[in-house]
Amino acid sequence: MQAKNVFVSFLIGLIFWTLLNNTFDPLILSVGAGLSLLLSLIFCARCDVFSELKLTPVALLYTGIYLVVFLYELIKSNLDVARRVITPSLPINPGIVEVKTRLQSKMGRMILANSITLTPGTLTIDISGDTLYIHWIDVKTEDTQEATEKIVRKFEKYLEKIYG
Repeated sequence: MQAKNVFVSFLIGLIFWTLLNNTFDPLILSVGAGLSLLLSLIFCARCDVFSELKLTPVALLYTGIYLVVFLYELIKSNLDVARRVITPSLPINPGIVEVKTRLQSKMGRMILANSITLTPGTLTIDISGDTLYIHWIDVKTEDTQEATEKIVRKFEKYLEKIYG
């Protein structure tokens, strides 16, 4: 049994339980803690989903910074896509670009790919090793290095601190 996986899944379950119930009543919290622990033991005793996650103060700090950066990029890209919808005369140049990542962990790559997909205007199509194939609503460059700088680096530098 991997204690870190059980602990992290327990913590996530308890946080969701608390958010869904919207109360800090001791009885409800204890039921949520019991259910979270039971489900964590059943489903995550032999999994390795969170094995690459660092549980250090630095990683937690960078997680907060990453969330702020992600929300900023999310808002910025939403406004850009909305502007393109409202003003159809704006040129778009859709295409698929290849980008590289320095992330070694599977979880880090997955979060990077999902972050790219969640920001409107980009969609992760495939991951192959350290290469991601991204559909970009307005391809500004087909050079792998430049595309990597524009799409990946803003997320990657924080994910490296969290997942190594």
